[in-house]
Amino acid sequence: MITNFALILSFLVAITSFFLCIHAHVRITKILNATKDLDWSALSNITGDLATLKKTIQTLNNRLNGMHSPRVADEEITRYLANKQVAAQQQQNGKIIGG
Repeated sequence: MITNFALILSFLVAITSFFLCIHAHVRITKILNATKDLDWSALSNITGDLATLKKTIQTLNNRLNGMHSPRVADEEITRYLANKQVAAQQQQNGKIIGG
């Protein structure tokens, strides 16, 4: 009974490994066929294009996150002017009025 189970289990493992090897071979063949005409100049062009694309994506993400938004500078200027107006209203003839 146990020997039959071990025999069937080993047969299933062998069949599974055989199909996985065939699958890996097909994938490697596809990769080799796709990169057959790839030379060093094409590789350097791809690398440059990827660097440009990466920089563009980073800039877009920064804009979406508000890091390079011109509204930040406007908000800071508005806040500064509001604080300056409050301070000017509190002072009259060099004396602080209130609080």
